[in-house]
Amino acid sequence: MIRFISCISILFIASTAYAFAPHSPVGARIATSLDAGAAIYYSTSTGNTETVAGYIAKAAGVESFYIEDAKDGDLESYDSIIVGAPTWHTGAEEQRSGTAWDDFLYDKLPGIALEGKKVAVFGVGDQESYGDNFCDAAGELYDLFKAKGCKMLGLTSTDGYNHSDSKAMRDGKFCGLMCDEDNQYDLSEERAKAWIDQLKKEGFF
Repeated sequence: MIRFISCISILFIASTAYAFAPHSPVGARIATSLDAGAAIYYSTSTGNTETVAGYIAKAAGVESFYIEDAKDGDLESYDSIIVGAPTWHTGAEEQRSGTAWDDFLYDKLPGIALEGKKVAVFGVGDQESYGDNFCDAAGELYDLFKAKGCKMLGLTSTDGYNHSDSKAMRDGKFCGLMCDEDNQYDLSEERAKAWIDQLKKEGFF
């Protein structure tokens, strides 16, 4: 009888402690990242941009999402956003990526309040075959997010690339991280790591 009463007491104490302990809502995203206030949104055509997004996500410890899966309020919920795209429509003045970004940037982005958000851009291109338009879509992302009042960070040097022109250049630098999975795939992961280290120093996270 004494042992039975003791068991009941232990169960009562345990259930009481559980009742007053803090719990995460069902389906809640657990903060396991370097900064739960940051995320990556990207689009991809051949999978190269997804590969680079994976390198960035691993280096930063943040989650990545397809931009076409973004729901109302998603982007606004983050303090810092990394955005990335390939370039498909070479030479185009707008809708350069040939992906879901093309509609998002002109149909949805104008209605989203992002003023003051920290944004960093990455692009993926082919500098050998399309050296005149290397990562042009990254420049489009940069310009349109900047126009929304975002604080743009993460500009990088053009050293080490073999392109002749790019709409992703701003004041002699790339407007973010540029990768070439066709010709310099062996450099992408290290470039992503170095870029994340740079963003940390710039206060992005």
